[in-house]
Amino acid sequence: MVCSYRMWWCPSSVLHLLRCVRLRPCARRGRNRWPLGIRERWAYMKLLVQSLYFNSLTDSDVVFDSIFEPVFWTVDYITRWFGLVFVWLVVILTSSILGIAYVVLLPLILTTYSPAWIAWHICYGHWNIIMIVFHYYKAAKTSPGCPPMERNSTPFVSVCKKCIIPKPARTHHCGICNRCILKMDHHCPWLNNCVGHFNHRYFFSFCLFMTLGCVYCSISGRNLFLDAYSDLGTNYQTPAPPYSFKDKMINKSIIYMWVLTSTVGLALGALTIWHAVLISRGETSIERHTNSKERKRLEKWGQVYKNPFNYGKLNNWKIFLGVEKRSHWVTRVLLPSAHTPHGNGLTWNVFPFKKDFLAV
Repeated sequence: MVCSYRMWWCPSSVLHLLRCVRLRPCARRGRNRWPLGIRERWAYMKLLVQSLYFNSLTDSDVVFDSIFEPVFWTVDYITRWFGLVFVWLVVILTSSILGIAYVVLLPLILTTYSPAWIAWHICYGHWNIIMIVFHYYKAAKTSPGCPPMERNSTPFVSVCKKCIIPKPARTHHCGICNRCILKMDHHCPWLNNCVGHFNHRYFFSFCLFMTLGCVYCSISGRNLFLDAYSDLGTNYQTPAPPYSFKDKMINKSIIYMWVLTSTVGLALGALTIWHAVLISRGETSIERHTNSKERKRLEKWGQVYKNPFNYGKLNNWKIFLGVEKRSHWVTRVLLPSAHTPHGNGLTWNVFPFKKDFLAV
């Protein structure tokens, strides 16, 4: 008894180790009273909180993204679900304008315009329709391009925290498509597709020719709209003239066409001008924000930031449109063309073109 009593009070490291080993199972038994699912979620929440301040590189953007991650996920899910609805909405609205043009406007043109104006309207109208349909189909169905999933020797600038794959330059992750996109500009719900390296030209051409078509319908149908609006307005001011149901539907169709094309022309025209400015600068919508932040950061150090993908306004347009010789301005810009863009979207040479390297 004496011997055991002395061993209990002996300040030996061995006895202290035995005492810790004896107490650890008791602590574990106390922790394991919670179900496994609750413990896993609690550990995940602790990891999220600790990730907000685990190093000095964490800033307000990281904290903002972490806090609003459920909101971003909800918006991405809704946009992904409504993608086909937006596509069908574009098809239905465009088809309704075409129906009014063929059923209402074309007979008026054939009976009132001169042969020269008839030829102009028929040629320009059908050319515009072909360009709109071709570029919209190609923009919606062409894959924007994704970096390879397997290991390769392609240089990269970072690693995607969601895909866990190397990200080449100008590559960004799309939460709606749930994949990384080469030279990503944005995710367009009206296409139900991302706008990236391989379909950026199709998207911009669709916006351009759709704007031209809306402006064409708005200008050419202005007098018809004023006449139809005044005819319908007489119902509230003077006794209504003997209009038939067909005449009323024609007037309402003209008003619908003019209001829709004028509204879309203004909104889509502003978007097209904005993308034209970005193309002239050699940057995408995402790079516009990142370059602005980098420019402000370097200004504090007295330095000037230069976009490495800006080759000059003219060369930027030639690279974007795929113009390599003079005939391409007609065959690749003014006519439907399915040529691929310059490069593979994985590697980007800094200043690969000299000034006026390509023929104007």
